[in-house]
Amino acid sequence: MALEVIRDSGPSLMEPLRNMQVVVAGYGNQGRAHALNLRDSGVDVVVGSRPQANGTRQAKLDGFAPLPIAEAAAKADLVILALPDEVQPELWRTDIAPHLKPDAVIGFIHGFAIRYELIKPEASRGVVMIAPKGPGTTLRQRYVEGTGIPCLLAIAQESKNNTAEQLALAWAAGIGCARAGIIRTTFADETESDLFGEQAVLCGGLTWLVLTAFETLVEAGYEPELAYIECCHEVKQIADLVYSRGVNGMMAAISNTAEFGAHTAGATLIDDAVRGRMKTILAEIRSGDFAKRMRDDYDNGFEWFNAQRRALQKHPIDNAGKAVRDLMPWLNADSSNAADT
Repeated sequence: MALEVIRDSGPSLMEPLRNMQVVVAGYGNQGRAHALNLRDSGVDVVVGSRPQANGTRQAKLDGFAPLPIAEAAAKADLVILALPDEVQPELWRTDIAPHLKPDAVIGFIHGFAIRYELIKPEASRGVVMIAPKGPGTTLRQRYVEGTGIPCLLAIAQESKNNTAEQLALAWAAGIGCARAGIIRTTFADETESDLFGEQAVLCGGLTWLVLTAFETLVEAGYEPELAYIECCHEVKQIADLVYSRGVNGMMAAISNTAEFGAHTAGATLIDDAVRGRMKTILAEIRSGDFAKRMRDDYDNGFEWFNAQRRALQKHPIDNAGKAVRDLMPWLNADSSNAADT
């Protein structure tokens, strides 16, 4: 099936949001970018925030007057949930759903809560998703520059007055994504592919590959700082090449020695056993087993999750990394551009 991509940098796509009230619930990196970009596009934006949330102060500094989420939701023609996946179901039940106008559309930036039926809006309510394919900092930066990043569009259900898709397209245009491309998908496909990419490559696979390679060199007698440089620090150089040129473009940019070694070692590391485990990870995502494990641990105060965080914080790679980063003080300035997930 051919990929459907919508591009429209003109003002017409924005029209459905004119004279509409958009509420952005949550003011983290994604919520902040959506709120600022929509406001700069001429949309009336209200920020809904939990009083204890870190983003409340930032929203005020950015010129918004944050309201409690329940109060903000009551005003919404489109309410965008920019809240962590684990807190969305409870806030939907207590602070959002009871206060929404009958024709208000609910918008998501990730499909987790709908895909796993943690939130079940009534059948007459429009349910849409606009998922930018980049962190909020990049979404904001590209908008300010006059460009944009691609996003995914999904419609879980159309509203009874058939306005949900039009509002979603206007939302995508308002945050700048229509300048790059709006790609149609489904809540299920976005959620499953996103979780798999995070777990198998971006956050899980890459991190544990770096840790294991670091441990292998240190156990063999190499200095930890050297191991850090070779197995962690230089990841960015290769990632940037893949990001800007693709896999073949990256290979063309490195030495013949590095490329030859990539072909020999890559096939050794990624064997049929690894492929089988990747299929298991995907199967657990698609079946809902992963979502259930996360929900169960959240209900238990994230006991297991927090134990993993504490264990990773004690890993010796951090001390080696700090020593290397101290040699390059400009990295501290770059840390403000870290990606949000």
